[in-house]
Parts: sequence; structure tokens; C-alpha cells
Amino acid sequence: MMLKINLQLFADSEKTEKPTPKKRREAREEGQVLQSKEINTVFTLFSCFLGLKVFGKFMVNELTRFMINIFNEIGNVETVLNQNNLSIGFLKIMSVFVAISIPILLVAFFSGLVINYLQVGFLFTTKTLKIKLNRLNPIEGFKRIFSKRALVELIKSILKVMLVGYMAYNYGYKQIIRIMGYPNMDSIQFFVNLADLIFSFAVRILGVLLLLAVLDYFYQWWDYEKNLMMSKQEIKEEYKQTEGDPFIKSKIKEKQRKIAMSRMMQDVPKADVIITNPTHFAVALKYDKDKYGAPYLLAKGADLIAENIKKIGRENSIPIVENKPLARTIYDSIDVGDIIPEDLYEAVAEVLAYVYSLKDDF
Repeated sequence: MMLKINLQLFADSEKTEKPTPKKRREAREEGQVLQSKEINTVFTLFSCFLGLKVFGKFMVNELTRFMINIFNEIGNVETVLNQNNLSIGFLKIMSVFVAISIPILLVAFFSGLVINYLQVGFLFTTKTLKIKLNRLNPIEGFKRIFSKRALVELIKSILKVMLVGYMAYNYGYKQIIRIMGYPNMDSIQFFVNLADLIFSFAVRILGVLLLLAVLDYFYQWWDYEKNLMMSKQEIKEEYKQTEGDPFIKSKIKEKQRKIAMSRMMQDVPKADVIITNPTHFAVALKYDKDKYGAPYLLAKGADLIAENIKKIGRENSIPIVENKPLARTIYDSIDVGDIIPEDLYEAVAEVLAYVYSLKDDF
């Protein structure tokens, strides 16, 4: 016996469709955003080195003045070891440490805020803080350790170490002669040249890290879009949630049509005249000078509905007038409840005059 399998079921489950705006919005609310940590790291490091370049002189002057004061007080050991002086000395050390570190810390803090805002925008959500029990599952943890993302992170780390190591070796090899001349320099010149060497090396390393960060950003974008992809079935389900089930909507519309039809048929006995095609169309008109300044359409229908309108009209002794062009024109151009347009005034007036004359005869 052969087993028939509907391959479409498998096709619908494949995530081949681009994510909808609703899907993107929900992912963002869950904290799932496009972000490259490598971009954050490079931007923050660059800002810190730039901060060192700007505030370096201030930091060196503060540290130099502190060291001079320390060496001046070392000569008097008893004074230094005094308990009160030890407390004062500790406070001085802390104040100097804060004064030196605060500029760089502020630069790192604000640069981190700026680059995160540029990547993510303003986002506040507490959903990422919720405890997810599946994270406690050792099997799920094992899967995360050996997942594709973990493998990519491992490759990035290895590549980063190899490139930075190569840059350090290559730059150090080219500067070896310059470095060998440092011992012959005085202390100030030595520190100036050493700082310049370190800064030049840092710029080259940041260049390599920036290249890796750009590649990582494009990978993160590809992975983010891939994870948001939806199957055709998911799009159908989302459409049902937002727009409603098409089957239910059609049922509602059908019910509304039936209610409108029933209400229209209830208004037929109020008509002054019914104009027919005579077999295919029927329209029921009413003239109420207190309501409208012209006759208006109470009901209209074709085929079976037209027959029902005429049947109700006969049951309620409503005059039925045959006028093929007028009946078709009114049926095609006017909705139920609308008044007759001016270009049909004359034709309708003739019909109503004929109907009123019949009433007068009786």
C-alpha cells in the first residue's frame, strides 16, 4: 500500500517569506534587535584612545605632581607612618585616581550610549529580564554551545587573535631599531616617544578590529533577517489575527447582506410605485416631501429578488409600472436610500403622476 504525502505541508513550514512589520515590531519588543557587539567594542576603544590623546597631558601632569609630593614626604618616615597622615594619604591617592580615570570613564560611557543608540535606537523593554526555564535545560545549553552562532563567535575570536598578533609582530619588527634607541633618551623624551609608539600601534589594531566589526555587522544583519523569516502558514495566521479569518469575515458579510435585504423587503410596502424591467429588474420608489425634496429608492433587486419585490407590491396593492430603461437606469446608478438624480426627475415624475392619477380615479 502506497502512502500519499502532501508535500505542500512541508513547503508551507519553510521560512521563505520576508518578515512582516508586525513580526519586526514584536521581535523588537522582545529585545531581538540588529546589533553588532564588535562595532560597540571598536567604537568604544577608539573613543578611549582619542580621550587619552586629548586628556593625556592633564593625566600625566596630575600623576607627576602626585608622585613629586609622595617622594618629598618619603624622607620623613615617622610623619608618613602617622595614622592621620596615612588616612590623608589614602584619600589623596583615591582623589588622584578618580581625577585621572573620570575623563576616560566618561568618554567610554557616552561613546557606548551613542553607538548603541545609532544601532538600536531608543528601546526600553523588560521582557529580556524574564526568567526562561528552557535556559536551565542542559540539552538546550548543549545545543547553544555547539550551535552555528557559537562556531561563528569562535572563528571570530581566533581570527581576531591571529590578526592582532600578526599586526603586533609586524609593527614591532619594523620599530625595533627605534625601540632600541629609547634607553639613550632622557625620561621625558622616553615617555613621549613611548606614548607615540603605543598610540600608533593602537590605531593600527583598531583598523584591523574595525574591518572585522564591519564584516561582523553584515553577518549579524544576515542572521537577524534569517531568524525573522516567516513561513507562508505563519503569514496566514498573522493575517487572521490582525484582519480576521477570511471565512468568518465572509460569513459576517453574508449575514449583514441578509439583514440589509430583510430590512429592504420590510420597506417595500411603504413604496408609492414599483418600476419593473419587467422580468429582470424591479425598483421601489417613495416620495415623502417632509423627508426629501425628491423621490428616493426604497428597494431594488434583480431576478429572484425582483420577483419578491413585485410579489410584496401586489400583496400590498402597490402600483407596478413597466418601464425598462428607467428601471435599469435606477438599478445601476442609485443605492438603496439615495434620492433620484436630477436627470431622472422628469421620467420619475411622469410615473408618479400616472400612479397618483390612478389613485384619484379610485
